[in-house]
Amino acid sequence: MPRGNMPRQPSRSGRQEGARRVKGAQLKGAQALKGTQAKNAAARPTAGRAPLNAGKSTKAAVLRKTSASGYDPLAPERVRQIIAGLDHLYPGATCALTHRSAWELLVATILSAQCTDVRVNMVTPVLFEKYPTVQDFAALEPEQLEPDIRSTGFFRNKSKSVVGAARKVVADFGGNVPQTMEELLSLPGVARKTANVVLGTWFKKNEGIVVDTHVTRISRRLELTKQEDAKKIEEDLMRIIPRERWTDFSHEVIQHGRTFCVARGPKCADCALEKLCHAADKTWSTVEIHANARP
Repeated sequence: MPRGNMPRQPSRSGRQEGARRVKGAQLKGAQALKGTQAKNAAARPTAGRAPLNAGKSTKAAVLRKTSASGYDPLAPERVRQIIAGLDHLYPGATCALTHRSAWELLVATILSAQCTDVRVNMVTPVLFEKYPTVQDFAALEPEQLEPDIRSTGFFRNKSKSVVGAARKVVADFGGNVPQTMEELLSLPGVARKTANVVLGTWFKKNEGIVVDTHVTRISRRLELTKQEDAKKIEEDLMRIIPRERWTDFSHEVIQHGRTFCVARGPKCADCALEKLCHAADKTWSTVEIHANARP
Protein backbone atom coordinates (compact mmCIF):
# COMPACT_ATOMS: atom_id res chain seq x y z
CA MET A 1 0.00 0.00 0.00
CA PRO A 2 1.44 3.46 -0.86
CA ARG A 3 2.75 5.66 1.93
CA GLY A 4 0.55 8.52 3.11
CA ASN A 5 -2.75 8.79 4.95
CA MET A 6 -4.14 5.44 5.98
CA PRO A 7 -7.88 4.94 5.24
CA ARG A 8 -10.10 4.73 8.33
CA GLN A 9 -10.94 1.19 9.31
CA PRO A 10 -14.42 0.36 10.59
CA SER A 11 -14.73 -0.21 14.32
CA ARG A 12 -15.11 -3.80 15.45
CA SER A 13 -18.28 -2.77 17.23
CA GLY A 14 -19.75 -1.57 13.94
CA ARG A 15 -19.95 2.04 15.23
CA GLN A 16 -17.73 4.90 14.13
CA GLU A 17 -16.03 6.92 16.86
CA GLY A 18 -16.55 10.14 14.95
CA ALA A 19 -20.26 9.50 14.66
CA ARG A 20 -20.50 8.88 18.37
CA ARG A 21 -18.78 12.17 19.17
CA VAL A 22 -21.00 14.10 16.75
CA LYS A 23 -24.15 12.55 18.14
CA GLY A 24 -23.13 13.43 21.66
CA ALA A 25 -22.39 16.98 20.65
CA GLN A 26 -25.71 17.32 18.89
CA LEU A 27 -27.53 15.99 21.95
CA LYS A 28 -25.83 18.48 24.26
CA GLY A 29 -26.58 21.28 21.81
CA ALA A 30 -30.25 20.31 21.60
CA GLN A 31 -30.56 20.17 25.38
CA ALA A 32 -28.97 23.59 25.70
CA LEU A 33 -31.29 25.03 23.05
CA LYS A 34 -34.32 23.51 24.74
CA GLY A 35 -33.33 25.05 28.06
CA THR A 36 -32.92 28.46 26.45
CA GLN A 37 -36.31 28.23 24.75
CA ALA A 38 -37.94 27.28 28.03
CA LYS A 39 -36.41 30.30 29.78
CA ASN A 40 -37.51 32.63 26.99
CA ALA A 41 -41.02 31.22 27.06
CA ALA A 42 -41.23 31.75 30.82
CA ALA A 43 -40.06 35.34 30.48
CA ARG A 44 -42.41 36.12 27.56
CA PRO A 45 -45.70 37.84 28.60
CA THR A 46 -48.74 35.56 28.42
CA ALA A 47 -51.42 38.19 27.89
CA GLY A 48 -53.43 37.56 24.75
CA ARG A 49 -51.80 34.17 24.14
CA ALA A 50 -54.06 31.12 23.93
CA PRO A 51 -52.96 27.99 25.83
CA LEU A 52 -51.80 25.00 23.84
CA ASN A 53 -54.88 22.99 24.90
CA ALA A 54 -57.32 25.77 24.07
CA GLY A 55 -59.16 23.57 21.60
CA LYS A 56 -59.73 20.83 24.16
CA SER A 57 -60.81 23.31 26.82
CA THR A 58 -63.30 24.92 24.43
CA LYS A 59 -64.74 21.54 23.50
CA ALA A 60 -65.11 20.60 27.16
CA ALA A 61 -66.82 23.92 27.83
CA VAL A 62 -69.29 23.26 25.01
CA LEU A 63 -70.06 19.81 26.41
CA ARG A 64 -70.60 21.28 29.87
CA LYS A 65 -72.86 23.94 28.42
CA THR A 66 -74.91 21.30 26.60
CA SER A 67 -75.30 19.29 29.82
CA ALA A 68 -76.13 22.40 31.80
CA SER A 69 -78.88 23.28 29.32
CA GLY A 70 -81.00 20.57 30.90
CA TYR A 71 -81.49 18.43 27.79
CA ASP A 72 -82.56 14.94 28.79
CA PRO A 73 -83.42 12.56 25.92
CA LEU A 74 -85.36 10.36 28.35
CA ALA A 75 -87.39 13.15 29.91
CA PRO A 76 -91.03 12.01 30.31
CA GLU A 77 -92.32 15.04 28.38
CA ARG A 78 -90.04 14.30 25.42
CA VAL A 79 -91.06 10.64 25.41
CA ARG A 80 -94.73 11.71 25.46
CA GLN A 81 -94.11 13.99 22.49
CA ILE A 82 -92.50 11.15 20.54
CA ILE A 83 -95.41 8.82 21.28
CA ALA A 84 -97.94 11.52 20.37
CA GLY A 85 -96.13 12.17 17.10
CA LEU A 86 -96.15 8.48 16.19
CA ASP A 87 -99.84 8.20 17.10
CA HIS A 88 -100.62 11.12 14.79
CA LEU A 89 -98.60 9.68 11.92
CA TYR A 90 -99.77 6.07 12.16
CA PRO A 91 -103.22 5.75 13.73
CA GLY A 92 -104.31 2.15 13.95
CA ALA A 93 -100.89 0.76 12.99
CA THR A 94 -100.70 -3.01 13.33
CA CYS A 95 -98.60 -5.97 12.29
CA ALA A 96 -97.96 -6.05 8.54
CA LEU A 97 -97.92 -9.85 8.38
CA THR A 98 -101.12 -11.31 6.92
CA HIS A 99 -102.75 -13.82 9.29
CA ARG A 100 -106.12 -15.16 10.43
CA SER A 101 -105.12 -16.97 13.61
CA ALA A 102 -102.46 -17.10 16.28
CA TRP A 103 -100.88 -20.08 14.53
CA GLU A 104 -100.73 -18.32 11.17
CA LEU A 105 -99.16 -15.27 12.82
CA LEU A 106 -96.62 -17.48 14.57
CA VAL A 107 -95.64 -19.16 11.30
CA ALA A 108 -95.47 -15.86 9.43
CA THR A 109 -93.27 -14.32 12.11
CA ILE A 110 -90.86 -17.27 12.03
CA LEU A 111 -90.65 -16.94 8.24
CA SER A 112 -90.06 -13.17 8.45
CA ALA A 113 -86.59 -13.60 9.97
CA GLN A 114 -84.07 -12.08 7.52
CA CYS A 115 -86.91 -11.60 5.05
CA THR A 116 -89.30 -8.79 4.15
CA ASP A 117 -92.93 -8.87 5.25
CA VAL A 118 -93.91 -8.35 1.61
CA ARG A 119 -92.21 -11.58 0.59
CA VAL A 120 -93.70 -13.49 3.53
CA ASN A 121 -97.18 -12.24 2.61
CA MET A 122 -96.65 -13.63 -0.88
CA VAL A 123 -95.78 -17.07 0.50
CA THR A 124 -98.19 -17.61 3.40
CA PRO A 125 -101.57 -17.50 1.58
CA VAL A 126 -100.57 -20.45 -0.60
CA LEU A 127 -98.93 -22.16 2.36
CA PHE A 128 -101.99 -21.93 4.61
CA GLU A 129 -104.29 -23.04 1.83
CA LYS A 130 -102.14 -26.13 1.36
CA TYR A 131 -101.82 -26.80 5.11
CA PRO A 132 -104.89 -25.26 6.81
CA THR A 133 -104.29 -26.40 10.40
CA VAL A 134 -101.47 -26.76 12.88
CA GLN A 135 -102.06 -30.51 12.76
CA ASP A 136 -101.30 -30.48 9.02
CA PHE A 137 -97.94 -28.85 9.71
CA ALA A 138 -97.22 -31.29 12.55
CA ALA A 139 -97.72 -34.24 10.20
CA LEU A 140 -95.01 -32.98 7.81
CA GLU A 141 -91.33 -33.70 7.66
CA PRO A 142 -89.23 -30.52 7.42
CA GLU A 143 -88.00 -31.54 3.97
CA GLN A 144 -91.58 -31.54 2.69
CA LEU A 145 -92.07 -27.92 3.74
CA GLU A 146 -88.82 -26.58 2.29
CA PRO A 147 -90.02 -26.04 -1.32
CA ASP A 148 -93.03 -24.01 -0.12
CA ILE A 149 -90.95 -21.51 1.85
CA ARG A 150 -87.69 -21.51 -0.11
CA SER A 151 -88.10 -17.90 -1.29
CA THR A 152 -88.08 -16.57 2.32
CA GLY A 153 -84.44 -17.60 2.79
CA PHE A 154 -82.85 -19.90 5.37
CA PHE A 155 -85.64 -22.29 4.40
CA ARG A 156 -84.05 -25.41 5.93
CA ASN A 157 -83.81 -23.94 9.42
CA LYS A 158 -87.22 -22.32 9.09
CA SER A 159 -88.78 -25.63 8.00
CA LYS A 160 -87.39 -27.34 11.08
CA SER A 161 -88.65 -24.53 13.31
CA VAL A 162 -92.19 -24.45 11.87
CA VAL A 163 -92.65 -28.22 11.92
CA GLY A 164 -91.06 -28.49 15.38
CA ALA A 165 -93.29 -25.72 16.74
CA ALA A 166 -96.39 -27.37 15.23
CA ARG A 167 -95.58 -30.71 16.82
CA LYS A 168 -95.03 -29.16 20.26
CA VAL A 169 -98.21 -27.07 20.02
CA VAL A 170 -100.18 -30.22 19.18
CA ALA A 171 -98.45 -32.46 21.74
CA ASP A 172 -98.14 -30.08 24.69
CA PHE A 173 -100.83 -27.44 24.20
CA GLY A 174 -103.72 -29.31 22.62
CA GLY A 175 -103.26 -27.65 19.23
CA ASN A 176 -103.61 -24.12 20.63
CA VAL A 177 -100.79 -21.57 20.52
CA PRO A 178 -99.82 -20.84 24.15
CA GLN A 179 -100.50 -17.40 25.58
CA THR A 180 -97.58 -16.90 27.95
CA MET A 181 -94.03 -15.76 27.26
CA GLU A 182 -92.50 -18.76 28.98
CA GLU A 183 -94.56 -21.27 27.02
CA LEU A 184 -94.01 -19.54 23.69
CA LEU A 185 -90.27 -19.49 24.25
CA SER A 186 -90.38 -23.26 24.68
CA LEU A 187 -91.41 -23.67 21.03
CA PRO A 188 -88.67 -24.41 18.47
CA GLY A 189 -87.70 -21.35 16.45
CA VAL A 190 -89.42 -18.91 18.81
CA ALA A 191 -87.32 -16.19 20.46
CA ARG A 192 -88.51 -13.19 22.43
CA LYS A 193 -89.16 -11.03 19.37
CA THR A 194 -91.51 -13.62 17.84
CA ALA A 195 -93.22 -14.19 21.17
CA ASN A 196 -93.79 -10.45 21.58
CA VAL A 197 -95.37 -10.25 18.12
CA VAL A 198 -97.82 -13.06 18.86
CA LEU A 199 -98.67 -11.96 22.40
CA GLY A 200 -99.09 -8.29 21.57
CA THR A 201 -100.76 -8.53 18.15
CA TRP A 202 -103.05 -11.53 18.57
CA PHE A 203 -103.57 -11.93 22.31
CA LYS A 204 -103.36 -8.17 23.11
CA LYS A 205 -100.92 -8.82 25.92
CA ASN A 206 -98.16 -6.29 26.49
CA GLU A 207 -95.42 -8.57 27.74
CA GLY A 208 -92.60 -6.77 25.92
CA ILE A 209 -91.59 -4.58 23.00
CA VAL A 210 -90.76 -6.00 19.59
CA VAL A 211 -87.19 -4.99 18.74
CA ASP A 212 -86.38 -5.48 15.07
CA THR A 213 -83.97 -3.57 12.83
CA HIS A 214 -86.34 -0.59 12.56
CA VAL A 215 -86.91 -0.29 16.32
CA THR A 216 -83.17 -0.66 16.94
CA ARG A 217 -82.25 2.04 14.44
CA ILE A 218 -84.90 4.59 15.42
CA SER A 219 -84.64 4.17 19.19
CA ARG A 220 -80.91 4.84 18.91
CA ARG A 221 -81.40 7.83 16.61
CA LEU A 222 -83.92 9.28 19.07
CA GLU A 223 -81.49 8.62 21.96
CA LEU A 224 -83.96 6.39 23.76
CA THR A 225 -81.16 3.84 24.17
CA LYS A 226 -77.44 3.54 23.62
CA GLN A 227 -77.49 -0.25 23.51
CA GLU A 228 -76.93 -2.42 20.45
CA ASP A 229 -78.18 -5.75 21.79
CA ALA A 230 -81.90 -6.32 21.16
CA LYS A 231 -82.60 -7.60 24.67
CA LYS A 232 -80.93 -4.58 26.30
CA ILE A 233 -82.70 -2.20 23.92
CA GLU A 234 -86.03 -3.76 24.87
CA GLU A 235 -85.22 -3.36 28.57
CA ASP A 236 -84.38 0.32 28.07
CA LEU A 237 -87.58 0.98 26.12
CA MET A 238 -89.75 -0.88 28.62
CA ARG A 239 -88.51 1.46 31.34
CA ILE A 240 -89.60 4.65 29.55
CA ILE A 241 -92.58 3.61 27.38
CA PRO A 242 -95.87 3.08 29.31
CA ARG A 243 -96.75 -0.61 29.36
CA GLU A 244 -100.14 -0.10 27.71
CA ARG A 245 -98.28 1.43 24.75
CA TRP A 246 -95.69 -1.31 24.20
CA THR A 247 -97.39 -3.12 21.30
CA ASP A 248 -98.63 0.03 19.56
CA PHE A 249 -95.23 1.68 19.98
CA SER A 250 -93.56 -1.26 18.22
CA HIS A 251 -95.99 -1.20 15.28
CA GLU A 252 -95.71 2.57 14.89
CA VAL A 253 -91.92 2.68 15.05
CA ILE A 254 -91.65 -0.15 12.52
CA GLN A 255 -94.01 1.72 10.19
CA HIS A 256 -92.00 4.91 10.72
CA GLY A 257 -88.82 3.04 9.81
CA ARG A 258 -90.36 1.94 6.54
CA THR A 259 -91.89 5.31 5.68
CA PHE A 260 -89.52 8.08 6.76
CA CYS A 261 -86.71 6.97 9.07
CA VAL A 262 -85.13 4.56 6.60
CA ALA A 263 -81.65 3.17 7.14
CA ARG A 264 -79.93 5.16 4.39
CA GLY A 265 -80.92 8.69 3.51
CA PRO A 266 -83.73 9.19 6.04
CA LYS A 267 -86.44 11.60 4.87
CA CYS A 268 -85.84 14.08 7.68
CA ALA A 269 -87.35 17.09 5.88
CA ASP A 270 -90.73 15.33 5.77
CA CYS A 271 -90.60 13.79 9.24
CA ALA A 272 -93.01 15.05 11.91
CA LEU A 273 -90.51 14.03 14.61
CA GLU A 274 -87.66 16.05 13.08
CA LYS A 275 -87.54 18.67 15.85
CA LEU A 276 -87.28 15.93 18.48
CA CYS A 277 -84.44 14.14 16.68
CA HIS A 278 -80.76 15.07 16.99
CA ALA A 279 -79.40 12.07 15.07
CA ALA A 280 -75.89 12.36 13.69
CA ASP A 281 -76.91 10.95 10.30
CA LYS A 282 -79.85 13.28 9.64
CA THR A 283 -80.12 14.49 6.06
CA TRP A 284 -81.75 17.79 7.13
CA SER A 285 -82.11 19.39 10.53
CA THR A 286 -83.46 22.45 12.33
CA VAL A 287 -82.00 21.36 15.68
CA GLU A 288 -78.59 20.67 17.14
CA ILE A 289 -76.92 17.45 16.02
CA HIS A 290 -75.61 15.06 18.69
CA ALA A 291 -72.57 13.04 17.66
CA ASN A 292 -73.56 10.02 19.77
CA ALA A 293 -77.12 9.84 18.44
CA ARG A 294 -76.57 7.32 15.70
CA PRO A 295 -77.92 3.91 14.65
